[in-house]
Amino acid sequence: MSELPFSSATERNRQPILDELYALWPDTGTVLEIGSGTGQHATFFTRHLPGLYWQPTDRLENLSGLEARFAVAGNARILAPLKLDVLGDPWPGHSFSAAFSANTAHIMPWKAVQAMFAGVATHIVCGARFCLYGPFNINGSFTSPGNTKFDAHLRQQDPQMCIRDMEAIESLSSNHQMHLEQKIAMPANNFLLVFTKD
Repeated sequence: MSELPFSSATERNRQPILDELYALWPDTGTVLEIGSGTGQHATFFTRHLPGLYWQPTDRLENLSGLEARFAVAGNARILAPLKLDVLGDPWPGHSFSAAFSANTAHIMPWKAVQAMFAGVATHIVCGARFCLYGPFNINGSFTSPGNTKFDAHLRQQDPQMCIRDMEAIESLSSNHQMHLEQKIAMPANNFLLVFTKD
């Protein structure tokens, strides 16, 4: 168990996110997750959303950790994780009832965020929701001193990483047949942005 990938931030945020997802997602169907990371969201959410199947995706280097976590979870509703680099890999060849991504938009370069929105919009059904969790700026301003420091830390690692502006994300969604339906404030100066496919 100790060798499984683990994120303490994911452990903290999973329950507040789940509390919102109950009202946002359909009772049945399959959810596409972009950047499944440690797999903690997938295992936790599927345990509490028993009508949903889950399609994890991530880049190649994270797949073995995901497979190990899901083998321990033993939940048949978590589908085999797929290799998906949004900038180059082919997306799954079918549509999904919802989509989810957490703490990816500030890690990806902007061109990858654009590719994520384009791909999600193509692969969710009309009326489906895409829930994007993480820190976001509002009107170009940081929402907390902690986020200011976090953004500087990101940029020091890679100039293409930074906390994205919520208005830029909203504009991007409108370019891909989605609209920002809700901006839900979450603990630790994060948001859950809820986009609906038109």
